[in-house]
Amino acid sequence: MQVIRRLFALWLLVCAGQALAQARALPDFTRLVQEQGPAVVNISTTQALRRAALPQVPGIEDDELREFLRRFLQRAPEDAPRPESRSLGSGFFISSDGYILTNAHVVQGADEIDVRLTDKREFKAKVIGVDRRSDVALIKIAAAGMPTVRFGDPAALKVGEWVVTIGSPFGFENTVTAGIVSAKGRLLPEENLVPFIQTDVAINPGNSGGPLFNMNGEVVGINSQIYSRTGGFMGLSFAIPIDLALDIQKQLRESGHVSRGRIGVVIQEVTKALADSFGLDRPRGALVNSVDKTGPAALAGVQPADIITRFAGKPVHSSSDLPRIVAATRPGTRTQLEAWRDGAARTLSITVGELREERAAAPEAPRAQKPAEPTPNRLGIAVSELSPEQKKGLGLEHGLVVTDVRPNARGDLRRGDILLRLVIRGRQTELTSAAQLDKLLAGLERNAAITFYVRRGDGSSFVTVEGFPDKG
Repeated sequence: MQVIRRLFALWLLVCAGQALAQARALPDFTRLVQEQGPAVVNISTTQALRRAALPQVPGIEDDELREFLRRFLQRAPEDAPRPESRSLGSGFFISSDGYILTNAHVVQGADEIDVRLTDKREFKAKVIGVDRRSDVALIKIAAAGMPTVRFGDPAALKVGEWVVTIGSPFGFENTVTAGIVSAKGRLLPEENLVPFIQTDVAINPGNSGGPLFNMNGEVVGINSQIYSRTGGFMGLSFAIPIDLALDIQKQLRESGHVSRGRIGVVIQEVTKALADSFGLDRPRGALVNSVDKTGPAALAGVQPADIITRFAGKPVHSSSDLPRIVAATRPGTRTQLEAWRDGAARTLSITVGELREERAAAPEAPRAQKPAEPTPNRLGIAVSELSPEQKKGLGLEHGLVVTDVRPNARGDLRRGDILLRLVIRGRQTELTSAAQLDKLLAGLERNAAITFYVRRGDGSSFVTVEGFPDKG
């Protein structure tokens, strides 16, 4: 019996230990909310709906038309209250003298901004600056001694780490939701300058502009967007890294606008096939599709078909990295970039310009060309040399126009494409005749990968072709 009692006691100890371990494994957010909650505010905005302009009637003055509309159509008089649209969002204090960070889309275009604190005090806020590209806005209330948040390092976040947000979804103030970091450096289709933090924290309308906390109670991001087909939370939320937001707010506070760098290139992603064609060890970097002839890149010696692998000392892992790194570099900065050209790396010095609009390569609809009769080559396409009139009209000195594409053609080449250069094992050759192209293709093995530099419509891009039928 004594042995049984000891075994039972031992079992109870084991169960208690397991329960304690489980309790310790579950996060406790209470202290974080108590300490950081007061620094989070509810933001409501009011925007008067503008009246439509009066129709213009020849021979009738505006005052007469207004009187007619008032009498016979019972139109509201000019001094009647105008309807208003209201929106809700969140924000948080970054300094005790009343500066608040939020989203640009929360306050942009507002005639009035009301800020409500957790202690029920309300203030009118003014906009210091708005940056639509990053969706960051800085506003201020006339107050002192405000509670402020602490800042963390978004780079130290790990996928799978717990995060917490406090906001006002659907107007429910100081609502706390939690989840984990789902991904980092996430790009969204409409924005390539913000490496979003993706989470599964429940974010709904009204959470926009609120803080994203790590488990140390430090703000690591600003909740900005959700992915939704219904308008509500569906498990995908995106936050702006706080280090990026703080740099933007600093510029907004100092000058009211944000300056971003540009170098004047059109780029595209480096695929495995492109990397093989250019003799690169693996897919990385940003492939330069074209260069603005008067831009900083051209002045630095950057050429089409260069692959930029480093900029300002930072690695360019994919083409999406380059716009972010360049944009974060202040205009006028003298720095260096590393480019892969003709099978070797080279370093170029460049002075960064100011961003107006950075484009990404996007092939457009092919321009119609007069068909020709040549025989299809090994790729299953037929080409002909550009005529003098075509060269003059297109501003080209050489090139081959694709006049026919067979159903079994290799690669994404289209009728009307103009083939300017061919890249084989990192070496580039300007294309001047159909016979020249046939000769280059004749020496390729079945598993070869080649890349054409293609003019398509008003744009250009690199098109890779892999695998060839046997020579016959």
